[in-house]
Amino acid sequence: MICNPVKVRDITIGDNFSLVLIAGPCVIESEDLVLTVAGAINEVAERLGMPFIFKSSYVKANRLSLKSFTGPGIKEGLRILEKVKEEIDVPVLTDVHSTSEVEQVAEVVDILQIPAFLCRQTDLALAVGATGKPVNIKKGQFLAPEDMEPIADKIRSTGNDQIILTERGSCFGYHNLVVDMRSLVILRRTGCPVVFDATHSVQLPGSAAGSSGGEPEFIRPLAMAAVAVGVDAIFIETHPDPTRALCDASSMLPLDRLEPLLERLIEVDELRRRNSG
Repeated sequence: MICNPVKVRDITIGDNFSLVLIAGPCVIESEDLVLTVAGAINEVAERLGMPFIFKSSYVKANRLSLKSFTGPGIKEGLRILEKVKEEIDVPVLTDVHSTSEVEQVAEVVDILQIPAFLCRQTDLALAVGATGKPVNIKKGQFLAPEDMEPIADKIRSTGNDQIILTERGSCFGYHNLVVDMRSLVILRRTGCPVVFDATHSVQLPGSAAGSSGGEPEFIRPLAMAAVAVGVDAIFIETHPDPTRALCDASSMLPLDRLEPLLERLIEVDELRRRNSG
């Protein structure tokens, strides 16, 4: 099915357009870290000719433990994201967790993201859709891919058709996720561009004494498989030193491994396009 392309500043996400990179650290740890990582990713993306959208969260509300780091908060977080837009000159994406945040966040970011745990929240979907901004809906770990059609329809009901759907793995028993590559094909039937989240898909939820563990060695093969099936963008959380990261330390990709992975993904994408049809 031909998808409805989504326009984000000078980037178009959808059929027949370049594979897009959505990347950044899981959560905003500091202004210096965010600007350093955004700048480094942008340099890689420019070398590879790959459109790049920066992602980081001002708040991670869905933490298992009270002790987990949740971010700098909305005011400081949006200030830093605004600085990324100004200094690095790239579009930015971030999560929203409640209707009270939506208007303020929409004034700064280019894409509003509905987190996987909140994807069924009707009031949130309607509020985000009503901004007219592009919306990325992450498929809940607890949903089948075909269940995303009525969720996308909530956004469409506001008159907003700028909708992206992201696969990030499905619950497989306790403390584990599995990626069903059929999901990417099924999500495309909604008419929305499809994104594969290569780092949240390798999480082991709640397996690390109150926080999520992960198996980052599977980021590369899963990302390659998803691009071979056919996606419009790849979502990768990355950090200069994931072992010291304050959030999702067990599943982020080390920043120095990003460029070799993207080189390979571009090769796979080009091969898929040559042999499609």
